[in-house]
Amino acid sequence: MKSEYDVLVIGGGPGGALAAKTAVESGLTACIIEKRPAIGAPVRCAEGIGEGLISEFFDEVDPKWISAKIERAKIIAPDGSSFYLDPAMAGNEVGYVLDRKFFDRDLVWQAVDAGAECYVRARAVDAIVEDGYVKGAVIEYGGERYEVRAKVVIAADGVESKFSRYCGIDTTVPLRELETCAQYLMTNIDIEPGVTVFYVGRDVAPEGYIWIFPKGERSANVGIGISGTQSKDGKRAKDYLDKYVKENFPEGKVIELIIGGVSVCEPLECTVANGLIVVGDAARLSDPITGGGIYNAMYSGKLAAKVAAECIANNDWSRDALMKYDETWRESRLGKALQRNYQIKEIFVILDDNQLNAILNLVNNLAMKEFSTLTLIKELMRLNPKVLKDLKGLKKYFE
Repeated sequence: MKSEYDVLVIGGGPGGALAAKTAVESGLTACIIEKRPAIGAPVRCAEGIGEGLISEFFDEVDPKWISAKIERAKIIAPDGSSFYLDPAMAGNEVGYVLDRKFFDRDLVWQAVDAGAECYVRARAVDAIVEDGYVKGAVIEYGGERYEVRAKVVIAADGVESKFSRYCGIDTTVPLRELETCAQYLMTNIDIEPGVTVFYVGRDVAPEGYIWIFPKGERSANVGIGISGTQSKDGKRAKDYLDKYVKENFPEGKVIELIIGGVSVCEPLECTVANGLIVVGDAARLSDPITGGGIYNAMYSGKLAAKVAAECIANNDWSRDALMKYDETWRESRLGKALQRNYQIKEIFVILDDNQLNAILNLVNNLAMKEFSTLTLIKELMRLNPKVLKDLKGLKKYFE
């Protein structure tokens, strides 16, 4: 491990990998620090991504990255009624269920092949901050501690985001905006292989949802996310999940169990500081409705490295110079979607099951050529303003 790089990336997920790869392709030296002993494991994700979104980064999708191709999404309302979203309607809910153990590893390999360095089982235990600038990190690796300096540090260390806190950034997520999640990788279960399934309702997943993401003919990620405020003794995410599995997949076999959290809050007030850029889940860029964050991490990681390269070329990596990153993602399609979806989430989490049934039954009868969150809300407001009277504050997002 060298003592100095142009860019030091904390975290070896998709955001960190794209950041490092983009940095070295821009002529910089870069190093990835990953606390886990293996890239991509353990998986902490339902692994879904839209086909159109992943194609922004790769001309071809490697078949080994893909566990299943998703053609449709199915929504199940609290009253048990259900409907399908076909490919024209389902937008980014169709695409792929990835195998993150292969996908994440390949992204890091691509970064290393391009010239980046990578250290696993290496932990950033403190930030080096001098004269108001983040100038690197203290790394614990192989039983030793190293000071590794960099012109720009990119924090891509996920929802825990310890490194940002070391740098003095408040990354606290309110309990009501932290989804507590549990997921089983299951086999020997009857599923529709090309269909992702979502259950909503306060009895099955209070202020959240249950998902089934196929991983093959009779295998799937079966998981749940509920609001942190709804989690209590006997009613934790795993308790709800166990109840669902017992009722629906009594013969199923559990291969893996994943427990974790997903932020569904607004992004950090500012995602840069002197010498620091925060990306992906660390910047609270996961989708407030779905909790999805693979695309958001890759987009922000790549953008962060591009901005870092420009600033380093200009010999200025101050907060003001790095603000181009913050301003660009906020003005992008991603930033606007996060803002809109947060407002929608704030309304939907307070709806009771009767309201959810009314809304979803209405959706089932919509005749829309193209489905998206935006067209959904527009149509709901037009067809049933009484059901969605609380959504009138969202009109500015759809005018």
